Amino acid sequence: MQQVGWNREQMAKRCAQDIEDGSYVNLGIGIPEKVAQYVPDGREVIYHTENGLLGMGTAPSEDELDPDLINAGKKPVTAIPGASYFHHGDSFAMIRGNHIDVCVLGAMQVSAKGDLANWSTGAADAIPAVGGAMDLVAGVKTIYIITQHTTKNGEAKILPECTFPLTGQGVVSRIYSDLAVIDVTAQGLVLTELAPEVSFEYVQARTGVELINALG
Repeated sequence: MQQVGWNREQMAKRCAQDIEDGSYVNLGIGIPEKVAQYVPDGREVIYHTENGLLGMGTAPSEDELDPDLINAGKKPVTAIPGASYFHHGDSFAMIRGNHIDVCVLGAMQVSAKGDLANWSTGAADAIPAVGGAMDLVAGVKTIYIITQHTTKNGEAKILPECTFPLTGQGVVSRIYSDLAVIDVTAQGLVLTELAPEVSFEYVQARTGVELINALG
């Protein structure tokens, strides 16, 4: 099947372009982890992981691999020169104290108002997996979401209201999907960029709310 829109690497790279020089950034598990690989030339971004590292680098080569050096998703990482290690509690104090500028998370659902659901479907047999997400959306200044535009069954993930348990209300600033970049504004969801060869009508048909087309 021919790919439509951006792949996972391209989604992460596109998000990385919008992270300002000098930002302190936390990356969620999954596609958001890939953002660390794509810091634009000339920018310094300091990556934080809630298990106790400030100054996370890119994924290690075989020679660099240290089994004791992992991120919150238990994936091997590297540390940049000047990185620091600290207690889990201190890490969450950074988050809760509004010291992290940007957090990039995945999503199960996002509402038209920027509500986020990303930890449980609410089903009786669902395994709770909230991690630090609730602290992050409450304590970080800007929340970016990277997600596939629809579920594997083709159902919209961007909806009038989330039907899954919420991680946070009105917390999302921008959505990077495989089809488009969408800003959450007081006026509604504004589509600001389309993936190559994708039309506004194609995105709208796969979105549960009316989008504002900023591309004219």
